[in-house]
Amino acid sequence: MTVTLADAAALQDDLADLRRAIHTEPETGLDLPATRDKVLDALRGLPLEITTGRALTSVTAVLHGSRPGPTVLLRADMDALPLDEHTDLEFRSRTRGVMHACGHDLHTAMLVGAARLLAAEDFAGSVILMFQPGEEGYHGARLMIDEGVLEATWQKPVAAYALHVSSSILPSGFVVCRGGPIMAAADTVTVTVRGQGGHSSMPHRARDPIPAACAMVGAIQTFVTREFDVLDPVVVTVGSIHAGAAPNVIPDDAVFSATVRSFSTASQERVRTGLHRVFAGLAAAHGVEVDVDYRIDYPVTSNDHAEAGRLAATTRALLGEHSYFDAPQPILASEDFSFVLADVPGALAMLGATPPGRDPATAPGNHSADAEFDDSVLARGSALYAALALGRLASA
Repeated sequence: MTVTLADAAALQDDLADLRRAIHTEPETGLDLPATRDKVLDALRGLPLEITTGRALTSVTAVLHGSRPGPTVLLRADMDALPLDEHTDLEFRSRTRGVMHACGHDLHTAMLVGAARLLAAEDFAGSVILMFQPGEEGYHGARLMIDEGVLEATWQKPVAAYALHVSSSILPSGFVVCRGGPIMAAADTVTVTVRGQGGHSSMPHRARDPIPAACAMVGAIQTFVTREFDVLDPVVVTVGSIHAGAAPNVIPDDAVFSATVRSFSTASQERVRTGLHRVFAGLAAAHGVEVDVDYRIDYPVTSNDHAEAGRLAATTRALLGEHSYFDAPQPILASEDFSFVLADVPGALAMLGATPPGRDPATAPGNHSADAEFDDSVLARGSALYAALALGRLASA
């Protein structure tokens, strides 16, 4: 009951073909019919119980072992990003304005490979294969949980695992993980400052929302640096600000929006309440009104320490002692696998996929229109998924 790299290597060409087919025809959001159909075709013939989503084009495939036992969940996200691809790959996106720039096409192919490897093994228990749309801002994991993915075997999984490739930073094939927070919580705040418009020559007869909005943007930085421990960091970045349409007109309103990232539930709540306080105070000082729309999007992605340790040990045994190292700190990006890890102990790990000949330090990163990924990691990822599931089932 062991998976080897040689077993996975035999699948490499088929997995690369699948990955490239998905990359060529990318889809965004919760509705990925072409991607779903490619996954279903790739799983055909395996002894799986397959259901598809109702509110989204998800695929849940359950593989039962020969004997009763616990359940382990493995997740792959399937959606692409809304940007034009700038690479010159022969399998580049054929869909204008859509690209697999975050490696989800690799994740999907690796989980298909894991399904084929696991189907050849004898084990006790069950494995849920979670093929998820809508990771990029659509809360697809939460929707799949609402539709019952965690109860697909009538018992909650004892562990859940996910891999995420990186087109830079990590050398190809290297795995990085850590216990505790590994990715940030992410929230969005939209602030509308309501004043009273007028002529630019007579600002005293108006209530100008622009200086008030600028004061709020500047105050965010002082608020963050003076109210939060640098060892429990908070990052607030204003990415959009809009007001007015002419240089000689004071507008009625000004609107800005920001993302908020944090690494603990306590800080996530404190930054929410604190920003409301700061904006209300500055609005009063400027004689304007303010509406704050604060949306909590994703919780902290927090790895269970025991499961992160198991992932580290499994990686070293399967891929070699020097193929794994602990992440020294969390990543400020967010992940909706956090919804799964909030309910099931597990771990998310990063898998290096920097293309051959590229320097990881300078290669285009995930979410870049120039991002490229090394197909050769597909077999390693499939083997690691399968080994994690088998090892955890055997330990129960």
